[in-house]
Amino acid sequence: MSISRDRKAAVIREFQRSPSDCGSCQVQVALLTERIRSITDHLQSQRKDYASQRGLLKMVGRRNTLLRYLARSDRAEYLKLIGSLGLRK
Repeated sequence: MSISRDRKAAVIREFQRSPSDCGSCQVQVALLTERIRSITDHLQSQRKDYASQRGLLKMVGRRNTLLRYLARSDRAEYLKLIGSLGLRK
C-alpha cells in the first residue's frame, strides 16, 4: 500500500523547487497523491478494509488543505501542479 523508496525519490525529484527541497507544498501534494492512488488500488480489491479507508480520507483532506493554501499563495504554481498531477479542480 505504501509507495517504494525509489518511487518516492522520483516524485520528490520531479516536483522539488531546488536541489535540497524535499518538503515544499508541491512535493507534499505529489507524495500524498501517489499514496492516495496506491491505497485506492488496494481498496478496490479489499472493500472491507475500513482502517485503510479512514487513512485514505485523512490523506485526501490533508491534500485538499495543502492545495487550498497553494491556490491562495501562488495561483500559477497551483494550476501547474494540478495539471501535472491530473487532479480535477
